[in-house]
Amino acid sequence: MINLPAFKNEPFADFSDERNAQAMLKALEQVESQLGREYPIVIGGERFTTGDLHESVNPSKFTQVVGRVHHGTKELADKAVQAASKAFETWKHVGAQQRANYLFKAVAEMRRRKNEFNAWMVYEVGKSWAEAEADTAEAIDFMEFYARQALRYDAPQPLTPSPLKDEVNELKYIPLGVGIVIPPWNFPLAIMAGMSTAAIVTGNTVVIKPSHDSPVIAAKFVELMEQILLPPGVINFLPGEGTTVGEYMVEHPKTRFIAFTGSMAVGLRINELAAKPREGQIWIKRVVAEMGGKDTIVVDETADLDEAASGIVTAAFGYSGQKCSACSRAVIVESVYDQVIEKVAERTKRLSVGPVKEVTNFTGPVSSKRAFEKINKYIEVGKEEGRLIAGGGKHGLANEGYFIPPTIFADIGPKARIAQEEIFGPVLACIRAKDFEDALAIANNTIYGLTGAFYSRDRDRIERAKRDFHVGNLYINRKCTGALVDVHPFGGFNMSGTDSKAGGRDYLGLFLQAKSVAEKL
Repeated sequence: MINLPAFKNEPFADFSDERNAQAMLKALEQVESQLGREYPIVIGGERFTTGDLHESVNPSKFTQVVGRVHHGTKELADKAVQAASKAFETWKHVGAQQRANYLFKAVAEMRRRKNEFNAWMVYEVGKSWAEAEADTAEAIDFMEFYARQALRYDAPQPLTPSPLKDEVNELKYIPLGVGIVIPPWNFPLAIMAGMSTAAIVTGNTVVIKPSHDSPVIAAKFVELMEQILLPPGVINFLPGEGTTVGEYMVEHPKTRFIAFTGSMAVGLRINELAAKPREGQIWIKRVVAEMGGKDTIVVDETADLDEAASGIVTAAFGYSGQKCSACSRAVIVESVYDQVIEKVAERTKRLSVGPVKEVTNFTGPVSSKRAFEKINKYIEVGKEEGRLIAGGGKHGLANEGYFIPPTIFADIGPKARIAQEEIFGPVLACIRAKDFEDALAIANNTIYGLTGAFYSRDRDRIERAKRDFHVGNLYINRKCTGALVDVHPFGGFNMSGTDSKAGGRDYLGLFLQAKSVAEKL
């Protein structure tokens, strides 16, 4: 095993530094010159085209085509699973150190091309410079961290010495097999790279079915993995409709596991399909799922109200609220309720919303026409359920891109639709609580349990929140977004998923199975 320095999170570039800003502008120009190209399916290292082209467009300017991606068929889906299965027979025997080395090479290459990947996210999914930078940095962190953890899982595992005479025992972790990786569009590089490389560094092989809204970024990642000479078939790339190729691969008897991040509805559907054995299947399929949230920031009367207001605004409207960890509910005790929502509204009205190619814009568009229409319907629901105090109107660029002004509703009931249903956009529901006990009860009143935050100076209440605020990731006196690899292992409870804790030290165990061997000498 090579001697590695301690893991450190990838630092974020400071774009107020003119050198960094100029490098990013150059990358944007370089990537813009590549927009509109076609991307084939990649199976076992071979390229396939179907002619069924899906156009991925720039949500900041929906007349601009980022790329045209060939959609797969069931026949190609079967071919992809078969290719992954064939590659698994050799890849599973490759040593952990060698598999980790592939990831270290990928880290070096992605770090070198960081601004290029940032630029692709600016164009394809409307991330601001800062949000794109954080996404690429997290992808680097995932690969670096998982490579190190693969070496840890491969090392001799501690066991109690056998009381039986002349017996030697060992515990080994072995890979599962073929996995289907279904990543989201909102972290199109970090989560996709994290799920994929966690699987392959532990000896599995995968088929990536990228999100409908971010297939080009996935194609670019697959190209990078080819450039570092990852063996053909270890990662396969098959864009297509979830209801056709996606479900087909989930049901395939050679599929051993599914790693999914996305909506609750799709995650539950995958879980249901995976649970039913198919002819020729000899295992129980494993599902690793993260399915979103309805995340709450609670503020009590002892809190620093300015810090709380800033945390709410950043968590609610960073990347237009399109994070599963985003604050979509602010629950505030009544003695400071009016003060806090006034501060939140003031800060929100100062946010700049526009094309994210321009670094001066805090946030940009929502991801797609489908999301744009859905979020605007929820805004109309909010106007019936509460009092509009910010946003709610039509953005001046809404005819060019999918822009929605950050929107806040006050006086929302705890069981109102916009207080219970995941909106996945820049819409915040503010709820009045009688006291801390009431606020905690409201925070726990959804079917989700992903992230939450509590602003308070009361130590007893903080300890109570640590115990009883039922979320997978709880933050005290800070915003509920921005998890860092190996700092904030990420994953939620209830309908937020399987609490898989991505970026945590036990995550790779989800892609492995333990084998105990006892030998009598």
